[in-house]
Amino acid sequence: MTATDRSLELINAAAQAAADKLAHDIIAYDVSDVLSITDAFLLASAPNDRQVKSIVDEIEERLSKDLGAKPVRREGDREARWVLLDYVDIVVHVQHSEERVFYALERLWKDCPQLELPADAKATRGKGQEYAQAQAADGGVGGELS
Repeated sequence: MTATDRSLELINAAAQAAADKLAHDIIAYDVSDVLSITDAFLLASAPNDRQVKSIVDEIEERLSKDLGAKPVRREGDREARWVLLDYVDIVVHVQHSEERVFYALERLWKDCPQLELPADAKATRGKGQEYAQAQAADGGVGGELS
């Protein structure tokens, strides 16, 4: 079994929305062969809580407006360290960069096929590492991105 066309449409729209809000390291996996509850996971991260919220809001707005999709569940909103949007067909994880490293969801799903994403989303790969290195070079002081 592979992800449905609808799932791929949702994943691509969510990935583009995340990229538009400067998310880092956007990646998607087809989990349809190993999970019966959803077809695909989208992972994205941001260096601060405010940006996590901004990315989540943009994904939710874009999927609702463009595709008529609303999440059946939204979790982690209060802390904005790891927000999960469950659209049944897909699940979107937007994590604070620290949570992304700690939980390393990529390791859990590494055997699942990666899904092709829009060019803007693919261009975000490695941005989390670049941001962390720049922050370390600046002594950890700097403005937040939004």
